[in-house]
Amino acid sequence: MRSFRILVVDDHEVVRLGIRAMLEGHVGWEVCDEAADGREGVDKAAQIRPDLVILDLNMPRLNGLGAARQILHNESRPQILVLADSYSERAMREALEVGVRGVLLKSDPGSGLLAAIEALQAGRTFFTSGLADRWLDGYLNSGHERSNESPSAPGLTIREREVVQLLAEGSSTKEVAKVLGLSVKTAETHRSNVMRKLRLHSLSELVLYAVRNGIVSVPNSPECGLTPAPMSRGCTASLEKSAVQGGVDAVTLSATLM
Repeated sequence: MRSFRILVVDDHEVVRLGIRAMLEGHVGWEVCDEAADGREGVDKAAQIRPDLVILDLNMPRLNGLGAARQILHNESRPQILVLADSYSERAMREALEVGVRGVLLKSDPGSGLLAAIEALQAGRTFFTSGLADRWLDGYLNSGHERSNESPSAPGLTIREREVVQLLAEGSSTKEVAKVLGLSVKTAETHRSNVMRKLRLHSLSELVLYAVRNGIVSVPNSPECGLTPAPMSRGCTASLEKSAVQGGVDAVTLSATLM
């Protein structure tokens, strides 16, 4: 019998290794590969065509929901299980719109991960925090149309949303072009279109927009006395750099979540 092949995508190596260790002992499952960010996950999903992709929600370069959108556009259309640091109604709604059928909190017990994979393997949904499968199944099968626009970023294409995340994380236009495989001129066009569509006039406004809409996360800020969901490793410094360049301090960033 063919193994149920699983791709694990998380920017923390210890998380990937922990998931692999948990799953390798399960008969009929195979962790076929790993990826360290959403963009690498999209590429590997297209190459190896797994049955299930486990995606961290908050990752640099391309977050979990952004990666899910692209992966679900592939011909193979694997099942998607998103791992979230904390519950977010906005993220849950967007996950449903994208076509994700499984969401698990990282604080859930290991048995929850096994149960989630078993449910998705059997063609069922699995959402944490006591959400009823009947309600979710009704939502997913009620004819909701998925478009090329991002639900939390009205009017933005998938590519433009990628540009927003990269710019908010501190990438220059040239760096955006390199990551996305575009010419600098095309990247500049995308940036201009984003600013026009969102009616933004500065990098600081773009950073605040990205934070408010869950495209990037604010790092923990003890100075502010706030503890929002932690940002992916490697993004904290770049977001702070981007904020400073745009004239935004940590208090202002944190206040966007209040």
